[in-house]
Amino acid sequence: MRIIIDADACPKSVLSVCMESGEKHKIPVWTVASFNHNIESDNHIIVDSSSQAADIKIMNMAKDGDIVVTQDWGLAAMLLSKKVYCISPGGKIFRNDTIDFLLEERQMKAEYRRAGGRTKGPSKRSREEDEQFRKSLERIICSKE
Repeated sequence: MRIIIDADACPKSVLSVCMESGEKHKIPVWTVASFNHNIESDNHIIVDSSSQAADIKIMNMAKDGDIVVTQDWGLAAMLLSKKVYCISPGGKIFRNDTIDFLLEERQMKAEYRRAGGRTKGPSKRSREEDEQFRKSLERIICSKE
């Protein structure tokens, strides 16, 4: 088991929680990001800045039983088919039975924005979100031990 982080847009607090949990449970933590990001990690993979480079690298390296931290619902959907656990930085655990709904929602919002509509961006990260992420990550890890 590994924790693999889609680190291009991952909050620093989530990176810290992953590092702490990895050390606590003796699980290697890998980060994947474009060369535009300054990530401090013992296991860091740098990819080019093309739009899907990090996602493709994560998709190719993730194996059954790994845990991937990502905000990308499309990447999560593909990883779930490989029996990879996926969790968002907000602590949402992606599941096969709900991912289709999330993808439909993403599609509808994209169409709305293309038609000139505006959607609300993410709010400032809170300590509650960090704690929710920590609990969700621990739940996944403990279910596998």
